[in-house]
Amino acid sequence: MLFKANFPDNLQHIATICKQIAATSALVIPDTTAAQANSFVLVNRLEGETVEAENVTDTMVSQLAEHLGQLHQQTQTTWGSFHQPSLSVEQWPIRLHDTIKTLAEDHLKPIPADILNIALQQARAIQVDAFCPIMPDLRWDQFLQQNDQLSALVDLDAFVFGPKELELVLLEYLLSELQAEIFNKHYQQYVGIPDLTPFRMPYRVLLFLMNVLGEDDLGNWLDRDVYW
Repeated sequence: MLFKANFPDNLQHIATICKQIAATSALVIPDTTAAQANSFVLVNRLEGETVEAENVTDTMVSQLAEHLGQLHQQTQTTWGSFHQPSLSVEQWPIRLHDTIKTLAEDHLKPIPADILNIALQQARAIQVDAFCPIMPDLRWDQFLQQNDQLSALVDLDAFVFGPKELELVLLEYLLSELQAEIFNKHYQQYVGIPDLTPFRMPYRVLLFLMNVLGEDDLGNWLDRDVYW
């Protein structure tokens, strides 16, 4: 809805995504052998084990920072689906506002009116001037590891062009305080971390409504520690 992207249909473009991410990231990206919209993706097999959040090492955090820092340098002024990011800068706050409103209306549990109103007001006031490759569903289990290091990124179907701030807000849910310090040190060798205050509330509400990490308690979700 927000990114004007039909993810099952976008499977046919996975080779383009893999090629562009591989050209930027230091992580291994699988080669696409075949793909069909709304059906399947066939890629080459890569060695390694799925990363589990409880086993993440400091080295993995620094590698994630380098990976995202490299991707966040690839900026442009349009956003949306990865293969056709045609939405304009002016459309971001409007579509963000409308998406939050629609998702809240359809959500199983009512979102408190005061929280929703603040999120909607701040969404309409957001100003973004550049977009880059991001994963709105970023999780550790999308990576492979070998010898306690990230070795590959294998789940790429949800890549879109969007604001880096959205991915940084999501990272506050994936990292501990110590991990955030490590991430910050390495990430800022590539890109600076902006003040997330104007973005945090609407983006956190959006991510909650998208159910990106499975949390069903809005209070717990919004009370997550702030790192940047």
